Amino acid sequence: MADDAVPASGTVHWVGAGLSTGSGLAKLCDTAARVRLWHRTEERAEGALAALGLTGRAEPRAYTPAALAAELAPGDVVVSMLPAPEHAPLLGACVGARAHFACSSYVSDAVRDLAPAAGAAGVTVLTEAGLDPGIDHLFAHGLIARATAAIGPDTAASYTLTSYCGGVPAVPNDFRYRFSWAPAGVLNALRAPARYIEDGTETTAERPWRATRPHVVDGETFEAYPNRDSVPFVAQYGLPPAWEPRTFVRGTLRLAGWLAAWAPVFAELERDDDRRIAELAGELAARHPMAEADRDRVVLAVALDVDAASGDRWSGRCLLDLTGTAEESAMARCVSRPLALGVTHILDGSLPPGLLRAAETAERSGRWLTELERDGVEFTVRVRN
Repeated sequence: MADDAVPASGTVHWVGAGLSTGSGLAKLCDTAARVRLWHRTEERAEGALAALGLTGRAEPRAYTPAALAAELAPGDVVVSMLPAPEHAPLLGACVGARAHFACSSYVSDAVRDLAPAAGAAGVTVLTEAGLDPGIDHLFAHGLIARATAAIGPDTAASYTLTSYCGGVPAVPNDFRYRFSWAPAGVLNALRAPARYIEDGTETTAERPWRATRPHVVDGETFEAYPNRDSVPFVAQYGLPPAWEPRTFVRGTLRLAGWLAAWAPVFAELERDDDRRIAELAGELAARHPMAEADRDRVVLAVALDVDAASGDRWSGRCLLDLTGTAEESAMARCVSRPLALGVTHILDGSLPPGLLRAAETAERSGRWLTELERDGVEFTVRVRN
């Protein structure tokens, strides 16, 4: 048991059963003493469990914040699959009950503000433990550790690190996309400026899609654009200070032809009309639904190239390329499996209290990747000195 952490009770509360809930929930039914699935109604929770083949293995519950709070006990683990703005209120309830918390989302300011109180209460707050963010962090830490061992942390060098992830249709369609998460979330992510490093200079794309460019992954050409703020990850990933970034960008992959296919969508986004964009999200969901026969595909490609002043060069690539099955989408597997893995480490007491991300050291990244591969999340690593 990590020092000062509240001992895990063995009960897991999985809150929400959207598109990213998959076999990770089944994994927890195998490892936790008790699992409760909270959904909008008890009937919908029962339906979600039936769809996942988990009837009788988890307890269905109708979710309201008050109902969940009433059942929380010290050492329970709350897994939030709700939209990111709802994480902080859930975490607040966890701190009050001395229950642990896990999610796959980026750390928000509201969650960060609660982290000191959580740590003081002995509560573990696990974040960024899904696909992107999550497995991408594992890949990056692993590549950086290998490159540092080969080049040396004090050797003057420059580097390029790119981390691109995308959920795309396994069989390309005219729209070049299928919604594997809420359309409103996809559209609003495109409205947020992206900051990254290019040619050694911090750059901001106010409209991320305008920075779209071809990106070749394992011989296949995709379209890639930056998203969010990549710059803080230079420090988060612990890159040696003696190395200067030529390019450092984290972003999104789309099928070739996406930029042209989405031109009418971008025209709507340019107007910045919140009401119209909310309507558009509904229209796109209806126009481009994920049919039962459709299969999704997840591609995550992280690459690191380091050029030392001495002339030495190191290159590494990590690639995850999974296609969904009739039983489970690739997105659900890639988000829920690492999240469930993190929860098992809360249950076994190996994670300390306070704010954590899926990977903060190369050693932990390596261990998690080994466990994920054993659980059926397959990937390749290629290194060239």
